[in-house]
Amino acid sequence: ANTERIATCVSISGKGKHSIDGQIVQGYSSKYWAYHLGLKQAVFTKHKVPYQSIDKLSIGIEICNWGQLTKKGDKFFNYVDREVPADEVCELASPFKGYKYFHNYTDAQIESTKELIRKNELESCYIRPVAYRGYEDLGVYPLNCPIDISIATWHWGVYLGKEALEQGVDVCVSSWQRLHNNSLPTISKAGGNYLNSQLIRMEAIQNGYTEGIGLDHNGNVSEGSGENMFFVIDGVIYTPGMDSSILEGITRSSTITIAKQLGYEVKEVSIPRSILYTADEIFFTGTAVEITPVRSVDRIKVGDGKAGPITKSIQKAFYDIVEHGNDPYGWLDYI
Repeated sequence: ANTERIATCVSISGKGKHSIDGQIVQGYSSKYWAYHLGLKQAVFTKHKVPYQSIDKLSIGIEICNWGQLTKKGDKFFNYVDREVPADEVCELASPFKGYKYFHNYTDAQIESTKELIRKNELESCYIRPVAYRGYEDLGVYPLNCPIDISIATWHWGVYLGKEALEQGVDVCVSSWQRLHNNSLPTISKAGGNYLNSQLIRMEAIQNGYTEGIGLDHNGNVSEGSGENMFFVIDGVIYTPGMDSSILEGITRSSTITIAKQLGYEVKEVSIPRSILYTADEIFFTGTAVEITPVRSVDRIKVGDGKAGPITKSIQKAFYDIVEHGNDPYGWLDYI
């Protein structure tokens, strides 16, 4: 069973070769390399699309039946030198110990990620490591199933659109609440948690908005479908705390550090829904969205309806680090 599972990990679509002995693998008429780490070996494979699922992946694995995987989203930025945020690469998926993953990103896997970026010849890219339960049995109990890892890299622009960084985005409050911490651990970037995110995002887009905002079980602001949120009121920056069912994002943490360095006061508090309609500035943070202002909520304009001065100052400091390499915090790792 284990040998069959390992072969499954590395076999790919098309007429390409496959290997179970740790060799680099290349597919026919393929474009993107990916990295797969099974029980006994690690291989590189090449796919026609950036994040193509692997051929012959067993429907018996945990992620197909019970949704147990954790993931991470990282960004690789390009300037004169090439770098990737070190803290983001070193932490795989903020794994929640309750799911019994206990996997730390090893030095070898960090180097494999760097090699993957080189192989794909990407000047800037999104990095997606995924740790998931492989095949052993079909029961709800997952601990008999091994942990596999796959990593993909591809070019992906600003998640909500490049123009959104200046003009902002139109958002709505979703009818779907964010998950309660007593239902699922929201501190974990677990795949199953994102079913809730999909509901929020689908509802928003189908109703003519760019993004949706989920409230927590108390009716306070939690976060967007895949972003943390910040609010500016009278020069003070506020952001929902851990008790509001948020994912404690790395870009959120970086934003707090940058804001404090710029001299702003930052408070982590419960944010009532009414603040969505009265704040001077609102902005999203996240690996994919970077720092994106919100220009309206439920068609009520935020401030002047574009990026405010405090949002712009934090954006400037953020991009000075990731695009120009002026990193006073030691966050960047070079490729």
